[in-house]
Amino acid sequence: MERQTVLSHLHPNLQEALIDGLDRCLNQGYHAAKVVEWNLRTHKKWGSRDRRLFAQTLYDVVRWRSRLAYAALADEQQARRLLSAWLSLQDGSADAELRERWDNPLSEQMRQAMPDWLQAAGLAQYGEDWDTLAAILNTQAPLFLRANSLKTTPEDVATALGKQGIQTRLRGGQALEVLQRQNVFTTQAFKDGLFEVQDLGSQDIASFLQVQAGQRVIDACAGGGGKALHAAAMMENRGKLLAMDIHQWKLDALRKRAKRAGVHCIETRMIESSKTIKRLDGSADRLLLDVPCSGSGVLRRKPDTKWKVNAESLAETQALQADILQRYSRMTRPEGKMVYATCSILETENQAQVAAFLDANSGWRLEEEAVRLPEEGGSDGFYMARLLRQA
Repeated sequence: MERQTVLSHLHPNLQEALIDGLDRCLNQGYHAAKVVEWNLRTHKKWGSRDRRLFAQTLYDVVRWRSRLAYAALADEQQARRLLSAWLSLQDGSADAELRERWDNPLSEQMRQAMPDWLQAAGLAQYGEDWDTLAAILNTQAPLFLRANSLKTTPEDVATALGKQGIQTRLRGGQALEVLQRQNVFTTQAFKDGLFEVQDLGSQDIASFLQVQAGQRVIDACAGGGGKALHAAAMMENRGKLLAMDIHQWKLDALRKRAKRAGVHCIETRMIESSKTIKRLDGSADRLLLDVPCSGSGVLRRKPDTKWKVNAESLAETQALQADILQRYSRMTRPEGKMVYATCSILETENQAQVAAFLDANSGWRLEEEAVRLPEEGGSDGFYMARLLRQA
């Protein structure tokens, strides 16, 4: 009865949307970000408070699902019970037994709500430091923006947003941090293409690629195109940047983003077969391979990722990474440079992949590699390695 009382505190429309959204995430394989995006777009009458409550609650229940299931004596798939338990823990109405089980989980792994595959990998690599890192991965990620240098400066973006009640602070380079989480996509500054939402660490990757105006650059795993847009801005819109992906819808979205940002040096091309790659042999001054990965470095933003991966799928991802690195690297011209990047914090996806590639390809040399671990109040986790193809 207590759990039903807690749920009754929510407006019925919001309550049912959360239960449905959690069911989609926990049982139907939907990505939490897509569920949030669809609901916020669909429920236009929700106020800012309801929108924040929906997004934060859905992410929190997904993030803590294993620990919540233990505390609530529920299965991890029982959306309604997990939601009720979470809400009662938050508003102080939890019964003594629920609170006791939540406060005293069976293990540190359960306390941090880590799946077996990630707990094993984290302990193997980070040892006693893993618990601290795991705790950071369970915090809410800051909201970072990248000022579009083709149109403005970080200072001017801060001023424009300040006039709309959104306070920011400069974080170096083109980066700004939004101090109180708000919907920045409705601002005139966003509509005018003055900034993009992009994590602090992600903004390092285009700089690491060392692009220059007039070059031919290929982003071969472009996805949504955030790094491609950053690289194009660093190229001052001069030269050519070929953004490639296996999904046409992602490239379509990138074209819309490029138009808003005033970027006209980007061409998009879908990877239809291995021939698409072979036709570009030796053509790139700079090649970016931001490869598919476990997402272990960005769990703060995508907590559902940890429940979608397992040891078997991780092994398949690592095999795909090695294949992409081997085949796509040929697009780099002699004396050109390639950056291999992931949003993973696992050596098996990062340093080990680069080392294996170098062992198998004598014509390459590692120039530099960098690791960014998730920071409380700072960057997500990223890896990047820059390699030179020797003449």
